[in-house]
Amino acid sequence: MEMLMKRNNTTQKETKQQSILNLQSRWNKIRVANLYDALDSMGYPNQCLDLGIKPLFPKQHLAGVAVTVRGSRDPRTREDFKKEGGEVNYFQLLKEKVFPGAVVVVETGGEPYTGKFGEMTSWALKQRGARGIVIDGYIRDYLGLEVIPDYTVCARGTSPIESAKRWRINAVNIPIAMPGTLTSQIRVNPGDWVIGGPDGVIIGPKEIAGDVLVKAEEIERREQGMRDDLTRGMSFEDAYAKWGRA
Repeated sequence: MEMLMKRNNTTQKETKQQSILNLQSRWNKIRVANLYDALDSMGYPNQCLDLGIKPLFPKQHLAGVAVTVRGSRDPRTREDFKKEGGEVNYFQLLKEKVFPGAVVVVETGGEPYTGKFGEMTSWALKQRGARGIVIDGYIRDYLGLEVIPDYTVCARGTSPIESAKRWRINAVNIPIAMPGTLTSQIRVNPGDWVIGGPDGVIIGPKEIAGDVLVKAEEIERREQGMRDDLTRGMSFEDAYAKWGRA
């Protein structure tokens, strides 16, 4: 019985992961602006993160399911933790939560200067299947991050300053608050969809993600049709009359 339960759990996990990867292939075709229009039309206008948070490298696109992280200022050293009886390895806990198709989303608690995460920690997340990371703050190792394949970093920029002894993860895979563009904060839950590109980063609540995706795909279809007609020489007026505003 125990072996059967383990086998069933493994099958369910594999099925869920395949579903995420299948949806991800569709989300990868959605432009951020078109996703915003879809959400806006459905009554969700406040899902765009602060516009200072964007891909570090031009033309990169990010689509995946949120695994959330919360951190804050923390000056304690390893010696301090030894005196206190030990340190919780939150990065190890984070790695255990990451799966193929995940996007790590980091609430930094407002610490403005250090590079949270970097090249080697990103490789560790990548090897677990992460498609990228979104940070309300800075990250380190620009040149190393640039060459990690199929891994997109969205952040406010880079910093050489080590986060150890200055900032620390204190919770993993819980609801977090990220700064918004049209609102002060956006709730990000584990399992929400995260879509990023040159225009910014948008959070698609998991409860409506399927409906939003269908609507965004229709916008993409109409916009591409209009784009194709314009490329073939159709006047803007005729193309607009044919396709309308996507």
